[in-house]
Amino acid sequence: MAQEEGSSSVTSSPLQFLPWMPLSPGMGSPYPWLRELKSEDRGLCLIHLLLACANHVAAGSIENANIGLEQISHLASPDGDTMQRIAAYFTAGLADRILKGWPGLHKALNPKQASLISEEILVQRLFFELFPFLKLSYVITNQAIIEAMEGEKMVHIIDLNSSEPAQWINLLQTLSARPEGPPHLRITGIHEQKEVLEQMALRLTEEAEKLDIPFQFNPIVSKLENLDLENLRVKTGEALAISSVLQLHTLLAMDDEMHRRNSPSGSKNPNSNHFQRVQINQNRRTLGDWLERDVVNAYSSSPDSALSPLSLAASPKMGSFLNALRSLSPKLMVITEQESNHNGFALMERVTEALNFYAALFDCLESTVSRVSLERHKVEKMLFGEEIKNIIACEGTDRKERHEKLEKWMLRLELAGFGTIPLSYHGRLQANRFLQSYGYDGYKIKEDNGCLIICWQDRPLFSVSAWKFRRYD
Repeated sequence: MAQEEGSSSVTSSPLQFLPWMPLSPGMGSPYPWLRELKSEDRGLCLIHLLLACANHVAAGSIENANIGLEQISHLASPDGDTMQRIAAYFTAGLADRILKGWPGLHKALNPKQASLISEEILVQRLFFELFPFLKLSYVITNQAIIEAMEGEKMVHIIDLNSSEPAQWINLLQTLSARPEGPPHLRITGIHEQKEVLEQMALRLTEEAEKLDIPFQFNPIVSKLENLDLENLRVKTGEALAISSVLQLHTLLAMDDEMHRRNSPSGSKNPNSNHFQRVQINQNRRTLGDWLERDVVNAYSSSPDSALSPLSLAASPKMGSFLNALRSLSPKLMVITEQESNHNGFALMERVTEALNFYAALFDCLESTVSRVSLERHKVEKMLFGEEIKNIIACEGTDRKERHEKLEKWMLRLELAGFGTIPLSYHGRLQANRFLQSYGYDGYKIKEDNGCLIICWQDRPLFSVSAWKFRRYD
């Protein structure tokens, strides 16, 4: 896991006055002093410049934002070290947000193109292969299903994002070894691409036939927000499990307009000037240390981050969807979500949260994959870059990447009538064994109130939680 030369852990001494440098035309161009920075100082400088530029974008100061983007362009690179790559995609997001102020110009520079299904499948496959996150989610989810379905003869699984056959192939193999014999298994797969579901059906049917397991695959071509629960065809006598991997947060976009009406001041961060007061410690720190200890604390949360029932009640689409799932009486529902808050009203809150989250993801790749890797470049650009742009540049129903932390999901699910099921020690043990067996150094599994948190070093990145419907007396 050796880092390549020039990686951006940061030291501060040459930049101790940088936070008070004004971003104004008086600084001149092309800013030759920027090119002379060492890699550690460059990383810290980029963080400061990004936050200053984001402040100007949030405040509508286009001239100063333009100057900031020009400065950053001399340091950022999608082919550089961790911080250079992150900066390249964050500046693209900030620039896109500015351009949306001129809709005609924005549309001319961003013509609508039909996305290639093959590219979408490829980038999701690369994320599966380059990181252990999805594999860990599948291991933990499958173990919870095996435990919950012990002794059941008819099992129905609803997969809210049915795109990766590896999870269910593993489950089929485990079920085939049950002492009492395998159950009749039916999987309902939901995806908006018909071709993806066809491949899922083919792979899973082949595996089930090989293992001699009675099996049915029920494909539903639909976006999650348009799902008709009648098509799920849940039958009497079936033990039902629901699997949701990185899907539920997309439904929060449907509730955005109500949120914005209830918090008309939410689009501005009253603490935007706190950037001027960020202090730099003289001790050497890693990029992650600096982001975690200084940047996040420099901004307060926006009102919608409060963990109050009132803030959660303003999500009727999410609430009705969860209530509908509860009405199916699932024996088990396992949810995997990003462990970060990218759903704030205030732009600066989203920027700082996203910097922390994606810095860790980019650092994972920096530690394990060559900088010249084409696969790494595709994941960073086509997946992470697009998510970052969506978090920064989009508002309303266009902003789909509305990740929220486990504590907020727990309140939301409890309000909808679900009760937690503590994930077993055996599930955590299997996840840790998986990390050890495949040499995933730096990744950790932590327990939190019966849920499991997947971390890079000590930074939480994804949560896995298990739920069952509660009966009302």
